[in-house]
Amino acid sequence: MNDIIENKTFDEIQIGDQASLTWALDRDSVEALGIITGNFNLIDLDPGPADTSMFGQGGGQTGWSAALFASLAGTRLPGLGSVAQRIDVRLRRPVAIGVPVTATAIVKEKQPATGTVLLECRAVDPTGEEVASGWIEVLVPREKIRHELLNLPKVQLRRDNRYLELLKACEGLPALSCAVVHPCSPDSLRGAVEAAEHNLITPILIGPEERIKAIAAQQNLDISRYRLVASEHSHHSAELAVALVLAGEAQTLMKGSLHTDELLAEVVKKENGLRTERRISHCFLMAVPTYPRPIIITDAAINISPTLEDKHDIIQNAIELAHAIGIAEPKVAILSAVETVTHKIPSTLEAGALCKMADRGQIVGGILDGPLAFDNAIDEQAARTKGIKSPVAGKADILVVPDLEAGNMLAKQLTFMAGAEAAGIVLGARAPIVLTSRADGPQARLASCAVAVLFAEAQRKGAALLKAGG
Repeated sequence: MNDIIENKTFDEIQIGDQASLTWALDRDSVEALGIITGNFNLIDLDPGPADTSMFGQGGGQTGWSAALFASLAGTRLPGLGSVAQRIDVRLRRPVAIGVPVTATAIVKEKQPATGTVLLECRAVDPTGEEVASGWIEVLVPREKIRHELLNLPKVQLRRDNRYLELLKACEGLPALSCAVVHPCSPDSLRGAVEAAEHNLITPILIGPEERIKAIAAQQNLDISRYRLVASEHSHHSAELAVALVLAGEAQTLMKGSLHTDELLAEVVKKENGLRTERRISHCFLMAVPTYPRPIIITDAAINISPTLEDKHDIIQNAIELAHAIGIAEPKVAILSAVETVTHKIPSTLEAGALCKMADRGQIVGGILDGPLAFDNAIDEQAARTKGIKSPVAGKADILVVPDLEAGNMLAKQLTFMAGAEAAGIVLGARAPIVLTSRADGPQARLASCAVAVLFAEAQRKGAALLKAGG
């Protein structure tokens, strides 16, 4: 049963009554207050390591102090049903994020004619130093109010700039010449133009010329500075794009408004395709609000029922992607429904074999473990509860799914139910392929291009080192 809280009525309140409340503010709460009030002064627009104040821009602490005093009046003294009619707050000094502040209110006056009381408020830090003071005039209920203590919801902000670090990492890197395959929808064409404006790609637009120009005019997009290669239809667009890569005129491909299978059919052709000795695979680089780091999910778009040999390449592709975005030794969780190897679930057998392949140096550059259920791969407490001791459990950077169905459902669940953002790229071909979905927003499209730039740069550096080594 929940605790019961009750107010003090006007008649019950006596001069000298007091109550206290202790609270520590986190950065998300600060920014949430800024969002609610529309006061951008509350939002740390450029947090840095030296910024230890509660608000980097200054004026927000007064607003928070007022809210703390109002909360004290509304929940402690007088409590339920009271209305703060006037708040006068004086900020004494700033307080760092995470430092607990104790606010105390003392009844100084009662006004029977108006049913109000005057509270003197004071807030101190753990050292006893005063950080804020003030007065609150409160309208107090005449009747008793009792209620169960509520468990308040947690504040969780959804930021649309979680891939900002990817874009910053691309600053100073050369833009990739990119064959944009059949950008015959507003979203696909706009995505290519915006990526170009961010100096991620130099687009080569491939598709029906008049159709592309009409979309550009309709969307008010200036494409005059970009090369346009005319094609008859989407299949022809894919064919021309692959030819540009083979000719060295394009360093990457970007999917437009054509079906993925149509593009990849040209990519994987034995003759005049972009195949290598490595099997191609798709990686989702996802930013999940509830997970502390970016996570790669593979393969959720290309390999329907991958074999053991296929999964070897899928994992190696994902590890190389992780290296490209700055993860030196990625932790790879090979997913299944259970954590034990059993012949009843083939994916557990493959997980065990893949881990042994890594032990023998057949898969390099990462730390593998599996089989692991999803919860044990991403949650340390879940792994501890099940007694799993692993350098990967709870800390996974890469999730390798059993098959495309599982991967596709996992990625889309995270996107549409957990507010995740996803960048998509295909690896294992002669050039990285930016594979975007029709449902992708502008940020995801930019992020996908940024990943391609970083991967291409990693390949360039690797080739340069190989050449230098003889």
